[in-house]
Amino acid sequence: MPIKKTFPAVAEKITVRNDGTLDVPNQPIIPFIEGDGIGPDIWAPTQHVIDSAIAKAYGDERKIHWLEIFAGEKAIAHYGDNQWLPNETLEAISDYVVAIKGPLTTPIGEGIRSLNVAIRQKLNLYACIRPVRYFPGCPSPMKNPEKLDVVIFRENTEDVYCGIEWKAGSKEAIAAVEFINQNTLDGKSLPHSTTTGIGIKPVSKPHSERLIRMAIKYAIAHNRKSVTFVHKGNIMKFTEGAFCDWGFAMAHDIFSDRICLEDDIKSGKIIIKDRIADAMFQQLLLRPDEYDVLATTNLNGDYLSDACAAQVGGLGVAPGANIGDKAAVFEATHGTAPKYAGQDKVNPSSLILSAAMLLEHLGWNKANKLVIQGMTRAIKNKQVTYDFHRQMDDATLCKSSEFGEAIIEHM
Repeated sequence: MPIKKTFPAVAEKITVRNDGTLDVPNQPIIPFIEGDGIGPDIWAPTQHVIDSAIAKAYGDERKIHWLEIFAGEKAIAHYGDNQWLPNETLEAISDYVVAIKGPLTTPIGEGIRSLNVAIRQKLNLYACIRPVRYFPGCPSPMKNPEKLDVVIFRENTEDVYCGIEWKAGSKEAIAAVEFINQNTLDGKSLPHSTTTGIGIKPVSKPHSERLIRMAIKYAIAHNRKSVTFVHKGNIMKFTEGAFCDWGFAMAHDIFSDRICLEDDIKSGKIIIKDRIADAMFQQLLLRPDEYDVLATTNLNGDYLSDACAAQVGGLGVAPGANIGDKAAVFEATHGTAPKYAGQDKVNPSSLILSAAMLLEHLGWNKANKLVIQGMTRAIKNKQVTYDFHRQMDDATLCKSSEFGEAIIEHM
């Protein structure tokens, strides 16, 4: 069954110009994947909030025409067995340039380890961007959660998520151990060739540079004060250490007139720093206001983004985007929570804030600001869903849909 593509004549596709910027019509067609589990519960208020913000900001001049596409369990129902991520869905995202998705089920016993990772890799969405900020009134375990305001740029296509590994005892793992033992540079060797699993961790110069380049450009465009490369280069010198080294070299070559280093701070320029990954976790707890934009490898970014979200209220208020040179997919950063599916109960903020990022990506900043304003005021007014309500005094308990209405009321 093909994707329905009937739209009024005023609806148009977003296109990418030769310089990589977007040409956004006033009435773009944007695909969405509703998501599994709680996906429908959080998508409905998200669409309502975004449509309302656009109408309040621009009247009848601008409007998004939503195109439903399919992945996960709904794709199985639509296309048939084993069609977790149909080619038609990937083609639609590529064709329409910008898309948004809810949480997706990870297939059990299938070839795809993660639908989220597959979408990122197949569409070359190499930057996972995770802004983490505090909304006043959100329950937090921190004494001063408002001090944390970071944007994490996580490399999306390499590192251990590249998925190259061999099971212990397999002929491939045994051969890999034997090859490694014959070719080590420092005399080290891997013991137990029959009981050792092997995973490959690729980190390349071009992929590191493009991620870091995007992070620095973001910092320049958003008047951020610093960009910090987060790595474990003290141990993994030729992967994570190289990530850091390549970043400094590229930053010097391309942005020399816009940056400075920590030991030579210059007014009006972006400070380029680096931190060892384990130390970075401590820094974000003890001195969070000293950090701004973080650029890091895939696994480090996975850990850091969730840890930062925990400081400001959890994944329920953590948005995310996966962006490449030709396409972008915005997404909720949490899971499908199937036990709450269909109850109109869960916090839709992650997907709503991701949709607000989508508006900013389009250049529709007035609508983006209305969404942020509405959510800020709703939470401050203690109109919240159950996850926050149980941690707050004298709060009003809202359903998912009611929280969306509260955001709209406070725009």
